[in-house]
Amino acid sequence: MTHLRIRAAVPADVEDVLAFWKEAAEGTSITDDVDGVTRLVTRDPDALLLAESDGVLVGSVIAGWDGWRASLYRLAVLPSRRRQGIASALLEAAERRFAAVGGRRGDAMVLVGNERAQRAWAAAGYHREDHWRRWVKPFA
Repeated sequence: MTHLRIRAAVPADVEDVLAFWKEAAEGTSITDDVDGVTRLVTRDPDALLLAESDGVLVGSVIAGWDGWRASLYRLAVLPSRRRQGIASALLEAAERRFAAVGGRRGDAMVLVGNERAQRAWAAAGYHREDHWRRWVKPFA
């Protein structure tokens, strides 16, 4: 693998991240727009972690910390770069971030129908908790 650099996103990355997610991530969210991602990066500058290889965006994960929960979203790797350790490197960076701020457990949002993602999360040591269900209400 070529040199991999993990770094926090900055506001100038937002449009590139949205384009990357269209290619590399499954599912969409009400916050998958310039305003939503800019708000994330502005509110918590360390939350959106990007993996770059030779200047190309090849992976992402949102490692959100609200002072109580360590939440993981949008773990995505460029399809042509999968199975090269990029997701593992992103998760290690996210877990280091959480440990440094006192996080005790990472919670990952994973689409029910995304079996590839479920296998990846299981390989990283995460397990599904079937006794929880996500409840949502859009505000806009």
